[in-house]
Amino acid sequence: MTRYRIVLAAGAAALLLAASANLSAARRDEVKKLYDPLVKTYSTKYSIPPDLVHSIIKTESDYDCRALSVKGAAGLMQLMPETAAQYGVRDRFDPEDNIMGGIRYIKDLCLLFNNNTKFVLAAYNAGQEAIKKFGGIPPYPETLDYVQRVMADYPKTFIQAGAGIQKFRTADGRVVITNDPFYRLNAQLSKN
Repeated sequence: MTRYRIVLAAGAAALLLAASANLSAARRDEVKKLYDPLVKTYSTKYSIPPDLVHSIIKTESDYDCRALSVKGAAGLMQLMPETAAQYGVRDRFDPEDNIMGGIRYIKDLCLLFNNNTKFVLAAYNAGQEAIKKFGGIPPYPETLDYVQRVMADYPKTFIQAGAGIQKFRTADGRVVITNDPFYRLNAQLSKN
């Protein structure tokens, strides 16, 4: 795996370490700019919109790379230990590791939930099993609030991922190869 390393000047590193959960808007913009190269690098690599990633980071940790939740989620994108291990994250507090792992997780959730923004965000917050259990967004107040907060900055119904090639078999046995990320969803909606 190719690793990208962003080297920060001493002042920038101090700014990152001084980040807190209650950043002013101006301070948040400064910190966001420092992480933007990492977000863009991995967003491009995994075909996830950078503005979605920034909205998740803002909601999860408010750009605090040392954030730790009471449930054990850590870092900018608040990765749980199991999720971090699954995506090769060695240090959840390392901004690059954390952002890379979080974006890879979002990519898998996009594939699992056909790029439906609300489902992807709900799964990121509550876990994909909760989405399956409730057949949609679980009625947890925290998850409902989380989806609303992230979508305040990323108000798109579907996540515009890169046009990767998909191959799958339809219910009637036809093989479909397409680069349309919404093909399956549109086919399902047209049946109903």
